[in-house]
Amino acid sequence: MANFNFNKVILGGRLTADPELKQTQSGIAVVSFSIAVNRRYSKNAAQQSETDFFNVTAWRQTAEFVSRYFKKGSSICVVGTIQNSTWTDQQNVKHYRTDIVADEVMFVDSRSESSVGDEAFAAPAFATPAGNAPKFEEIKTDDDLPF
Repeated sequence: MANFNFNKVILGGRLTADPELKQTQSGIAVVSFSIAVNRRYSKNAAQQSETDFFNVTAWRQTAEFVSRYFKKGSSICVVGTIQNSTWTDQQNVKHYRTDIVADEVMFVDSRSESSVGDEAFAAPAFATPAGNAPKFEEIKTDDDLPF
């Protein structure tokens, strides 16, 4: 049997607070924020709704993008991975935490719905880690196509 491991999550929700950009001791940009995501379900033939809160961490250019263009209440789409942490405190109590590490973040609001301001939409619609951007070659005419 093949070994199959896959860890990918896509969440869409709203920021619960303004993201605050920080730097590690080595100068790497990092931002942590929380998003609220509504979850609907049926119970006794009635529609119910609950809100789940997810902790998200973004690094480097993605962190700078989030801190610059998003604020409390902004709609956001996060694509990333789930990461679990455990630690034991001084009273010997074990703690667990689940975070989302963002690989990409995207605007969700349309320009007219955004409360961020028009300057935000001069930015790209998403941010990805450096080096992963596709490289395109401009082709002038159909004669230049390789097929």
